[in-house]
Amino acid sequence: MNPADTTQPELFRALVEQSPDALIFADPEGNVRVWNVQAQAMFGYTAAEAIGQNLDFIIPEHLRARHWEGYARAIAAGRTRPDARPMLTRATHKDGSKLYAEFAFGIVTDGQCVLGALATARPASKP
Repeated sequence: MNPADTTQPELFRALVEQSPDALIFADPEGNVRVWNVQAQAMFGYTAAEAIGQNLDFIIPEHLRARHWEGYARAIAAGRTRPDARPMLTRATHKDGSKLYAEFAFGIVTDGQCVLGALATARPASKP
């Protein structure tokens, strides 16, 4: 495939699938809309299993309230904090085990409306 002939949708698919990190995009309500193969490797769920689900399936129960407070605040503001840095947190694997992950977050807009939130994640070691 010639890069000059690549369409935007083809490029988007290639970027998502070939990202070195897990990419998860959720709509403003927190439902998964994009889930790449690295997310599958990290969390154990296929895209078919993850897309359409609320993010709670990878958030440990004791962290959900704090997660949703921050999520709602960022969606309402249309951005994350200017000083936001990747954060180390716990996540839940499909098999029920807990894992440490480093997440970075961003809000995606079309210039006028918030489309949702993008997270990149990678496995991390226990602090």
